Amino acid sequence: MMKILIVEDEFVSRTLLQEIFSPYGVCHAASNGLECLAAFQKGLDENKRYDLICLDIMMPEMDGQQALKKIREIEQERGIGGKDLVKVIMVSALGDAKNIMKSFMKGQCEAYLTKPIDSEKVIATCVKLGLISE
Repeated sequence: MMKILIVEDEFVSRTLLQEIFSPYGVCHAASNGLECLAAFQKGLDENKRYDLICLDIMMPEMDGQQALKKIREIEQERGIGGKDLVKVIMVSALGDAKNIMKSFMKGQCEAYLTKPIDSEKVIATCVKLGLISE
């Protein structure tokens, strides 16, 4: 059973992602990047790592780009690498090339989905990443 962290400040999008992922694992939610980092670190500390983080880009307090950078720094500090890195799907209303390229730079995220959230695209992305089987 997968452990998933959904980081989304919009209630409707967060709820939709929870509904999409709930058949595949345990879903936790955070509404900004700071909550995301707290949950991520707690998972590492308790040896209950997340398999997947769905990370919105535009959020208050700490955006998704900043949170993703910090997640990768924490993993590096703890000697986590390769296949043990958490899979990250960036989710955003921003479909522009600049934000997409920024997310993929240095291999920081595995996938990028634009809103409105399409459940079939979400599932297909997870299958492609090897997180769920068809």
